[in-house]
Amino acid sequence: MELTITPKAQEWFKKEMEPTDDQGIKFYGKVYGKTQVHDGFSVGIAVDTPEKTLVKETIGSQLFFIEEADEWFFKGYDLEVDYDEELDEPKYKFN
Repeated sequence: MELTITPKAQEWFKKEMEPTDDQGIKFYGKVYGKTQVHDGFSVGIAVDTPEKTLVKETIGSQLFFIEEADEWFFKGYDLEVDYDEELDEPKYKFN
């Protein structure tokens, strides 16, 4: 599994979320919503401290990660995080 953050998405996270030095942006599966590969679940985001990471990506000093506990949601897919200019929020693509 790979985690890709586009430059536009990275800028959005930098502007909107403020993790401390030991924290990062966590992606996880949450109840309600829909993705292109899940019904009833969507991608959640939170500022959090990594514990048991499944995958992580550091861009500059900014950490993005998925925990092992959320493997069920991402298993078999790569996650690409981009920025939706119309909605001014991240958008997610499962490959």
